[in-house]
Amino acid sequence: MNLIQILLIGVVIYFVVRMILSARPVLSATEANAAIQAGTAVLVDVREPSEWSSGVAKPAALLAMSDLRGSRTAWKPFLEKNRGKQIIVYCASGARSGSVASLLKKEGHNAVNLGGFSRWSSAGLPTRRP
Repeated sequence: MNLIQILLIGVVIYFVVRMILSARPVLSATEANAAIQAGTAVLVDVREPSEWSSGVAKPAALLAMSDLRGSRTAWKPFLEKNRGKQIIVYCASGARSGSVASLLKKEGHNAVNLGGFSRWSSAGLPTRRP
């Protein structure tokens, strides 16, 4: 194995570990709900519209990750309206929401990853069908 291969493996390992750490949920569903009820946080489902039909958290704004990474048609006014609040994001498994939380943090927002939708629904918190 030459030096270039070793460096390449090291870079890949770095990014995989970084992705795993950013996808880790940092608060429980009940903690998230308490912050939302207190008015200090907002909840966002970052899954794509086709995934929302299976159910969403009742208080969640439905803002697809693809819009955040694209034109921000829905995200831009949402972020402006909720400036100063914690933005709690979730998706199906927690990986996409981890990426969204990281991106929003880099842009100066107070964003955290709740993880997957199942964490919300398993806690017995209210859901709805859009």
